[in-house]
Amino acid sequence: MIGDSGVAGPMDERRKKHRSRTIKVGKIIFNRKLSVIDCAVRNLTGAGANLVLPNTTSLPDSFELHIPMDGLKRSCRVVWRLPDRIGVVFD
Repeated sequence: MIGDSGVAGPMDERRKKHRSRTIKVGKIIFNRKLSVIDCAVRNLTGAGANLVLPNTTSLPDSFELHIPMDGLKRSCRVVWRLPDRIGVVFD
């Protein structure tokens, strides 16, 4: 809920599933596996993730996320984008 200050509060959560905070190394893979960009996985659920990287402007809207520590490989779709951070859902 937005309070009197106009700032969104904790009740404004729009996610369907709670994301667990984490810091893991991830790899964004696209362009027929010819392009790989390292990223930090800041939070993660079975439905999606929040990824941090130096620059998001050159990323396609869909790619594969690999988290070697967990042996995870998932196809992703970008649902929101900032200059250094993206939110993805898993296909």
